[in-house]
This record gives sequence, C-alpha cells and structure tokens, in this order.
Amino acid sequence: MGRVIVMDHPLIQHKIGLMRRTETGSKDFRTLAGEVAMFECYEATRDLELQDVEIETPICKTTVKELKGKKLAVVPILRAGLGMVDGMLEMIPAAKVGHIGLYRDPETAEPIEYYCKLPADCANREVFVVDPMLATGGSASAAITMLKEKGVKSIRFMCIIAAPEGVKRLTEEHPDVDVYIGALDEGLNEHKYIIPGLGDAGDRIFGTK
Repeated sequence: MGRVIVMDHPLIQHKIGLMRRTETGSKDFRTLAGEVAMFECYEATRDLELQDVEIETPICKTTVKELKGKKLAVVPILRAGLGMVDGMLEMIPAAKVGHIGLYRDPETAEPIEYYCKLPADCANREVFVVDPMLATGGSASAAITMLKEKGVKSIRFMCIIAAPEGVKRLTEEHPDVDVYIGALDEGLNEHKYIIPGLGDAGDRIFGTK
C-alpha cells in the first residue's frame, strides 16, 4: 500500500513560503523549486537499500555502505516538472531522466498526452515522477498509468504543493505509489487552482503568462 508523506522539514516549509509570494520573481522561484525538490529527494530516498562493500581507507581495509544497485530515474511531467529535475539530480546524479508531456483539455479538464520519452531500461528502475503541483490529480495519475503500461513497477510521486482532491484521486487510482508532498493546501477553487497555492508553477518557473 502506498504512503502519503507530507514533509515537515523547516527548510522545506520556509522555502515554500518564499515560493508562494507574489513578489518572488522567476529566477528566485526556479532556484527555490530546485532546492525544495532536493530536500524532498533527500527525504524520499531514505528507504533505499544499502549493501556492504569492502574498501581501503588510507589507514586500513574496512566495510562501508553503498546503495544497492537499484537504478533510479526522474520523470518530470512537462513543463513545470522540469523545475524539479536539477534539484533531484543534485542528490542522485546517476539517475536517468525521462519526460512525459500532458496538457489539460480546456473542456473536460482531463489530461491528454502529447510527448513521452523514457530511458530504455525504465522498467527496471525506481522511478520518481515529479510535478510541482498536485491539483486535480489527473495529470499525475495519467503519467503513472503511462509508466505502468510501459512495464515500470516501482513508482514514487513527488510534488511541492498538493490539494486534498488530488491526493485522494491519486491514492485511489494508484494505491501502490508513495506520494511525497512539500505542503498540503486547503483545496481547489472553481478554476481548479490550488488554494492558497502559488499560482501557475510553469508560468512562474519560465516567466511566461
């Protein structure tokens, strides 16, 4: 059964508070998004398996811990998810990166795929799907479904801000996926934006309107 983990680390909360501010410009917003992703990645990889490896220090031989051969991949949901990739790679530089492109149908608000490019061995990797905002949960759920259809068995989802509606949908449709959240907000407004949220993450990362 998947877990829902809301991060309570003071640095994550502080940086999300800065991201929420209207006066925070694109440059600072991008930096903060990467930093929050890095801190979340640190928490979300806490249970990765380790193995004993014998090495030599300048003094003697000894046994140390290393990550146990589990390959990782980071898959951002385009385009806003790109803002979290560099922070993730700071923590797990050997991870491969895939991309999933979805857009929301203006009539139905349901996600439609327009791009999918994944590492060739993605099915054998532990995959972190990243998107700053988990609003209705439609895009996240669709992206995870796409990965499962391509044989991926181990998936975690990571976002910066989530609405309860999105968490509910994601956990109902994918009960086997762990969900990591920077901050759990009040809910969605009539336009499906998270309240209080931080606006459109993609526009704020890339300086578009």
